[in-house]
Amino acid sequence: MGAAPTIMLRDDAALRVFDTGQGGLPAIFQHGLGGDANQVAQNFPDQPSYRRLTVECRAQGGSGAGSKRPFSIAMFAGDVLAAADAAGLDRFVAGGISMGAAIALQLASRHPDRVVGLVLVRPAWAFDAAPRNMRPYVEVAELINRLPLTEARDAFATSATAARFRSEAPDNLASLLGFFERENATVFAEVMQAIAADGPGVSRAAASALAVPTLVIGCGLDLVHSLATARELAEIIPNAIFAEVTPKATDKDRHFAEIRAAIGGFLDMNFNNQDPS
Repeated sequence: MGAAPTIMLRDDAALRVFDTGQGGLPAIFQHGLGGDANQVAQNFPDQPSYRRLTVECRAQGGSGAGSKRPFSIAMFAGDVLAAADAAGLDRFVAGGISMGAAIALQLASRHPDRVVGLVLVRPAWAFDAAPRNMRPYVEVAELINRLPLTEARDAFATSATAARFRSEAPDNLASLLGFFERENATVFAEVMQAIAADGPGVSRAAASALAVPTLVIGCGLDLVHSLATARELAEIIPNAIFAEVTPKATDKDRHFAEIRAAIGGFLDMNFNNQDPS
């Protein structure tokens, strides 16, 4: 996957950054809430013609939390931009999964001089902050803050929320239950509450003014990352390509393979394996 140097930011956060190499199309691709660079590697079609950079966000993967609060998507986007600067990436494709898609959308809107393409995989937000689909993360965080971890997990596993996810979105449920097993569960609960209450900070009008090639990927059997959200973004962002892939809950290997193929085809079609800088 490439070297993972740690960079220090102004507020003493040590962030782990993965950089796959020095040549090819620069692409910044970010993980989802609670994910890491391994999640990105499952979804992004790494090859010599692309240079992919991933920042493990604060209190996630191998990165520290730092002293600055509160956590936010804007904070994480700022960290990504700082890593891009440190790596010498002036212009790049921005992309990500779920929370990573929100980070990429914010970067594209706020830094149009730097973002040349956009890839949104299983977005959890369209434009509004604190959407209903993020409430289970708040529920998990509140249980972690209130109860010992084993009791908190049992309480969530027997909740009405878990029952609904168990029947309609088992992959989402597995992710939510995994948060109780994290070594930094208490700190990560703070991250979950803050990010679940946040949003990309991009209005519909701003999204409709984006002028870069865009790919939006969605799938079914997912109560956090609905097809409706992906389709809404694809409809509002000008000339965006929409791709529906096999649900992760149905066939994980096929799900990831289809995402990698969709991203690879999109990058090749729009950038012809050329460095946009």
